[in-house]
Amino acid sequence: MAELTSTKLNAEQHLLLDQPLLRMPYELARKNFKTAQRYAEREQTYILKELKNTTSAAASASQTGDATQTLSQLDNMINRMQGLKRKLETLHTEESNIQRATKTRIQHLDDLYGIPSLADVKYEEWSKVRLDRLLVDYLLRSGYGESAKALAKEKDIEELVDVDAFVQCEKISESLRNGRCQEALAWCGDNKQGLKKLESNLEFELRLQQYIEMVRSGNTQKLMEATMHARKYLAPHHDNQFAIRAAGLLAFPPDTPAEPYRSLYSSDRWQKLADLFMKTHHTLYSLPPRPLLHIALTAGLSALKTPSCHSQYTSSSANATSTSTSVCPICSTELNELARNVPYAHHTKSNVEDDPVVLPTGRIYGRSRLMEMNQKLGTPKGYVKDPLAPNLIYEEGQLKKVFIS
Repeated sequence: MAELTSTKLNAEQHLLLDQPLLRMPYELARKNFKTAQRYAEREQTYILKELKNTTSAAASASQTGDATQTLSQLDNMINRMQGLKRKLETLHTEESNIQRATKTRIQHLDDLYGIPSLADVKYEEWSKVRLDRLLVDYLLRSGYGESAKALAKEKDIEELVDVDAFVQCEKISESLRNGRCQEALAWCGDNKQGLKKLESNLEFELRLQQYIEMVRSGNTQKLMEATMHARKYLAPHHDNQFAIRAAGLLAFPPDTPAEPYRSLYSSDRWQKLADLFMKTHHTLYSLPPRPLLHIALTAGLSALKTPSCHSQYTSSSANATSTSTSVCPICSTELNELARNVPYAHHTKSNVEDDPVVLPTGRIYGRSRLMEMNQKLGTPKGYVKDPLAPNLIYEEGQLKKVFIS
């Protein structure tokens, strides 16, 4: 019975990491709907106004016999409606793709509820698909968009990952690192309502950077444009100090050592803007700031981690001179830093040897086993060596007894 309980699959716990799997298409569908609504409302306002003008023109034409203006206005309305139709058709195609991806994702998650045990071969297959998803997510967040696309296509999981959204995000982030705000501002315009709900400062920071670049030039015309720009885009900020600091730039040259103007002029601001955009993007779409692969790994690493894993004496990753050849995943070069801040494992059973003692090196051994190993090493009587550092020798009196608390 105990074995059956330990292998029973708890689907709810397995899906703790998979909220973004459904959240992302939901946010994309909501954005798609809002865009369609905005197009329809804008064209409705235009058509109602034009209908009123066309009615007046038709009334005049009935008296003058000249219907040229009426026909021209009708043609304009038809062209506008055809343009609206094309836009809505494009949005409909996107909506269909989102709905299809959502259906595939729901089916993928629902498959887990049909697997009764961790030992079931179906669970292994499902886990492989999940691992592929996590790898694609990691590649996308690391900027390897083409590799992520190739992996998703090879594993046939293109509808289970958000390649296009991450690729677009990376392009905008790259444009900011290259000193361009236009793409990021366009993204802010497309997501204006969502950013307003988040009370995001991103658009103000981008507008401030545009202002900084105008002031940096020192050109009189540019300074006048910067002043108008600040009145239009920076003055509405809820914090008055935001606009005041911006205004102070007019009195300080780009090479000023005075803060906060030195930091505002710094080229490092572009990287900060790129980081802020990434953070805002992930928050808007309910994506975790770290790769899902790292989150999944840290859960497993915590189950294995012990204090000795980051010891300067035993960890071959932390200490290049260590003679340790441990195969512990925590001590490996690849995972050591990732595991550094995760909590230690909670063990309910002790596997410590009888009569444990600690050497000056910090390593702990059972006294009887330590003496047995030293006998094999040929250590002189009254002295002990650390088997992992045989070049060091200590007096037996330097051994300290270890008490488990």
